[in-house]
Amino acid sequence: MSVHEAVVVQGLKKSFKRLEVLRGIDFSVSRGSVLALLGPNGAGKTTTVRILSTLLRPDEGTVMVNGFDVKRQGKQVRSSIGLTGQFAAVDEYLTAEENLQMLGRLYRMSREVIKARTDELIEKFDLVEAAKRPVRNYSGGMKRRIDLAMSLIASPPVIFLDEPTTGLDPRSRLAVWDMIRRLKADGTSILLTTQYMEEADQLADRVVVIDNGRVIAEGSSDALKTRVGSDRVELRLADGRDMERAQALMQGEAVYADPAKRIISVTAQGGVSMLKDMLQRFEAEGVAIENVSLNRPTLDDVFLAFTGHVAVEESQDNTLNKSVAHE
Repeated sequence: MSVHEAVVVQGLKKSFKRLEVLRGIDFSVSRGSVLALLGPNGAGKTTTVRILSTLLRPDEGTVMVNGFDVKRQGKQVRSSIGLTGQFAAVDEYLTAEENLQMLGRLYRMSREVIKARTDELIEKFDLVEAAKRPVRNYSGGMKRRIDLAMSLIASPPVIFLDEPTTGLDPRSRLAVWDMIRRLKADGTSILLTTQYMEEADQLADRVVVIDNGRVIAEGSSDALKTRVGSDRVELRLADGRDMERAQALMQGEAVYADPAKRIISVTAQGGVSMLKDMLQRFEAEGVAIENVSLNRPTLDDVFLAFTGHVAVEESQDNTLNKSVAHE
């Protein structure tokens, strides 16, 4: 493992009875960077995070976190990481201060260090005025902030964020994004799983796309968009009954249809000339278009091109929690 890599995963496999969830994935997270792990429902993202945090044992492969082997050095791994799951894993009957202090004691930190870190994190996450109020009275965004703060109580060099902004309103999501940027600026290495393509676009230095338990694409956001194509054409049909005929008239590498919204889109290289040709064909066939747009590729297009379907939220229970404290 290179000193420049905070996380290294090689040939990782995991099965549950006869179901192969991970089929030999490889990726690494450079120190002081953000890696976004993207994939559709059931791709294996959360299983990967559970293995990295020692909550699951891999069947095969090598997994190193901060220089420690997750299979042989679990205690050292847990001492090196912070973990935040999809839902806030806080005690809602305690205050923000009490939640942080409780976790500090689980990490067997001294009283002086716990107090200093609690005060620092309360201020850093803008919770000073609410610090002595029970968390059950917090908004969703405030609960997420204290949840992130708890992941940092022991100043871990590596943080795993599994869907950190799920359920948040746009304003709270932007606040969490800002906190993640500050963590990166402080030198923290971050593995982020998310269902929001814009989130990965905004935060990640590198993106790894997994599907059906395998890595199918990786690189920077811009590099992946370039591989997908230069433009995306999206059309809203005037009559939803024309959807099947419209799909037959589309040309390109990947077509996505949303019958409920009467929208079809295609990713292709043709740009304006392709759009002009497409509209002529639609007019000739009598398929009426209500609205049309030509857009640059997004990470949603990356998903569509590489997996064949759009990104959806992974369905799972809230088993990711703060169980990474010292045993």
